[in-house]
Amino acid sequence: MKQTPLHDIHVAAKATMVDFAGWSMPVSYAGTVSEVQAVRTKTGIFDVSHMGEFRIVGPDAFNLVQSITTNDVSRLQPGEAQYSLLLTEEAGVVDDIIVYCLAPDSFLIVVNAGCLQKDWVWFEKHAGNFPDSALVDESDLTSLIAIQGPDAVRIGSLVLGNEFTDLQRFQFALGRYNNVPITVSRTGYTGEDGFEIFCENRVAEQLWNALVKEGAVPAGLGARDVLRLEAAYPLYGHELDADHSPWESGTGWAVKLKKGDFTGKRQAEIRRQQNLNKLVGITMNAKAIPREGCIVLDANSESEIGTVTSGTFSPTLQQGIAMARVSIDRAAPGTDVVVDIRGRKLAATVVTLPFYRNGV
Repeated sequence: MKQTPLHDIHVAAKATMVDFAGWSMPVSYAGTVSEVQAVRTKTGIFDVSHMGEFRIVGPDAFNLVQSITTNDVSRLQPGEAQYSLLLTEEAGVVDDIIVYCLAPDSFLIVVNAGCLQKDWVWFEKHAGNFPDSALVDESDLTSLIAIQGPDAVRIGSLVLGNEFTDLQRFQFALGRYNNVPITVSRTGYTGEDGFEIFCENRVAEQLWNALVKEGAVPAGLGARDVLRLEAAYPLYGHELDADHSPWESGTGWAVKLKKGDFTGKRQAEIRRQQNLNKLVGITMNAKAIPREGCIVLDANSESEIGTVTSGTFSPTLQQGIAMARVSIDRAAPGTDVVVDIRGRKLAATVVTLPFYRNGV
């Protein structure tokens, strides 16, 4: 398994390590529930250095990014980022990404660790149509640390200085930490405020230790998955995959069909019109934990209407929650449904997503 530059810190902290997309990653330190609570009430710190970073530069950089992503890159000014998707020609999802505009001719793309290799091939394939662009994989040179929670801005300012505190959501700025270049982004994957900090590998341990010293609580992938589900953020391989369109996966809002041509646009327009499913939230009425793959039935347990894509026990809501892809005619909030959990047919209710965000 590959190791992030922070691997020794996790082992020294007696974190439980697991194989995640070929990386040795901490799944928990003191326990997932306590780590979730730390993020919701204080601030958690995550090692997300397994994520991939591609840099695209040159006169054709904008045209390449605009042609391969679904969101409208022309809306970005330097210092701004946006959530976007890569689509197959059939309008299935290759990956969900974040696009950072560094300059009109320079972009940073952050991709999921499990999709890094196929995404690189995908970008290389399309870059051939834009000869005045250069594509560089900076993944192995870059560490990424996230601090998330109500106290994240204060902790970040103590370590990084006050120059990043005025950043708005999906804005970022360049700076320095101990004379080493860093990029600080007001983004995250938990439903809380905070920063994601890109840095060179050589200062990752020093930066992590400084943030922990100021009160950031180490949190693992287990807490991260619960937090993102409470905030209704999709995860590739669960809500998102090549078999389902963005409108079946809750990300249709990131597809700008009026922006001009892009990979998968023609089929996207068709699948949007033909879409019969919707991603919804489900809360269990009884004490039970829904899991990925559980069948969702109508209230009479007679007809299958969908499938759970992600499910867990929410420490914040103190109940079982799930995201599920269900028939549009059964997707209205308040609809009574039944979830089959290992043969037990248990009552549940469709709710509006997200379950939680920004303290609510």
